[in-house]
Amino acid sequence: MKSFIPKPFLIMLLALAVVPGCGEVVSGEARAESDVAVTEFELPGLDGTLHHLSDWRGQWVLVNYWATWCAPCRKEIPDFSELHDRREDITVLGLAFEDTDAQTFEEFLIEYPASYPILMVDVYNPPAALGAPLALPTSYLIDPEGMLVETWIGPLTGAQVETRIESGPDA
Repeated sequence: MKSFIPKPFLIMLLALAVVPGCGEVVSGEARAESDVAVTEFELPGLDGTLHHLSDWRGQWVLVNYWATWCAPCRKEIPDFSELHDRREDITVLGLAFEDTDAQTFEEFLIEYPASYPILMVDVYNPPAALGAPLALPTSYLIDPEGMLVETWIGPLTGAQVETRIESGPDA
């Protein structure tokens, strides 16, 4: 009997089932001895305009990998929009991680509007600074100096982001 689950998706499901801590916070400290500098990346917005991570230096940046088919990702959009709109010191960047075109994302965003920038990721060549996500959604918190301070694999809320920011750089 042939499986109807695509092999890459099956591998991801198996990894989630056996990898301890999936769906939980993975701190920046767990990724390295101390803060990790996130090197620059450049990605196009839906309109084709190129954006750089450094465009938001001086602010906290929540980089959120998502896809249209991901139910938890869809649930995060209104909460992240509210956070992005309410806090001048926080920018949310949605990294659309799906092999499709800008028009598909634009049509999706009519039903699930995001007030923050949506950048398109080539799933075959994701930004080297972050790499490909292990699961969706995956979010990275970058401090105002451009250092990675937190990584979340799985669903996240704006309140969790704010709590992490308020706890300070060494939390």
